[in-house]
Amino acid sequence: MNSVLVASNRGPVSFTVSDDGVLTMKRGGGGLVSGLSGVAKDEGVLWVCAALSDGDRSAVRQAPGGRLDQAGYETGAVRMLDIPPTTFHRAYNAVANSTLWFVNHLLYDTPNAPLFGTRFQREWESYRDYNGAFAMALAEEAGHGARVMVQDYHLTLTPAMLRAERPDLRIAHFSHTPWAPPEYFSLLPDEVAREVLEGILGADHAGFLAERWASAFMDCCATLLGADISGNNVTYEGRTTQIGVHALGVDGDELWARACEPDVESHVTALRAQVGDRRLIVRIDRTELSKNIVRGLVAYREFLAAHPEWHGRVVHLAFAYPSRHDLPEYREYTAAVQRCAKEIEDEYATEDWDPLILNVDDDYPRSLAAYRLADVLLVNPIRDGMNLVAKEGPVLSERCALVLSREAGAAAELGEHALVVNPYDVSETAEALHQALVMPEDERRRRRTALRAAATALPPQRWMAAQLDALGTP
Repeated sequence: MNSVLVASNRGPVSFTVSDDGVLTMKRGGGGLVSGLSGVAKDEGVLWVCAALSDGDRSAVRQAPGGRLDQAGYETGAVRMLDIPPTTFHRAYNAVANSTLWFVNHLLYDTPNAPLFGTRFQREWESYRDYNGAFAMALAEEAGHGARVMVQDYHLTLTPAMLRAERPDLRIAHFSHTPWAPPEYFSLLPDEVAREVLEGILGADHAGFLAERWASAFMDCCATLLGADISGNNVTYEGRTTQIGVHALGVDGDELWARACEPDVESHVTALRAQVGDRRLIVRIDRTELSKNIVRGLVAYREFLAAHPEWHGRVVHLAFAYPSRHDLPEYREYTAAVQRCAKEIEDEYATEDWDPLILNVDDDYPRSLAAYRLADVLLVNPIRDGMNLVAKEGPVLSERCALVLSREAGAAAELGEHALVVNPYDVSETAEALHQALVMPEDERRRRRTALRAAATALPPQRWMAAQLDALGTP
């Protein structure tokens, strides 16, 4: 039995299956996996996750009890759950990504959405079933008094379900997203809103990336549940949940070592040959609605219009990796990004100058190379739990100036040393890009040094240890 367990939708590895049935394993994607995978493997933590693809499901069916490590894979201790595809689709796409994500990122076009009817009731039942599958697996795997770290908005109901099964466990829940204020969170059906809050309050410790998200959660508990708030404690129906703020950072040494490997070096050489001695404005994001890529491109276009002296002297390298293309809103947004990029190209490109390079292929080594070459890093989300891109860039670039949205959780730590912008104000963002380009070298390096220190202040190992400490010793 295991003394420390982590539960998350996405696991540390994923599988693809070829036409002849051969399985190939690779590292799982996403910021959460990046932050936790090394820590979990090093510390002997059991990781419980869901099968996301046909390849994953094939691997699970060949592993005893879904334990990938017991099937010969070098994954560390991992149990992958083969949740029925229809249940998974409803829980993941319809509820987690199309409802809870939209609420906590304030993304709804409220004259038209959301609309909660009988279809959503079926989807919510699947979300319950999905959370229940995690709760049962954790209950089976956890030793007496074990500490369990449940991750993110996919698994808001799991803490309370797990506590009902195993009251001996010490349970933490961590939200990697923002949290909506009560007046927006209450867009959810009343019973659903209560169930989400009560689910997280089943934990002994509920963690958030920034103080403002923790405060919003406590406000929701007070307003919608009538819970008692005292300092950083929420007491509801006789139980008290401690609220903590843990601002996940990056492991600077590990990141830099990876960024110096040969595959990254080859991309550095290729990008430098492509860009020449021009200044480089970099953004690296998924084509996620909250990342605000279109407004970033519009801001760059305004910058070019206002500052013709930079024509031919600057290139914007925009990595916009596909995200959630099974949702129509995301397909439409990706198309809007591509249209905006083409308009910039059509208006400003010349025979010897390409003002914008848009890359839509997920290429981690190339992203690391872009960080290393960045003169300016643009991070302008309309709302973000943290945003590790804002932290990774200053670690890898020797002279990176950061243009940062005030709505990113990272602004609480990095804002003093960044050029902070209102993400909706493209004119302000355009001017910030200009300020970042003309920033004096001594100021640029001073800011970058301070950004690097803040970004590496709480690397994943310490981030995880702080939450385990909050749960006490077994």
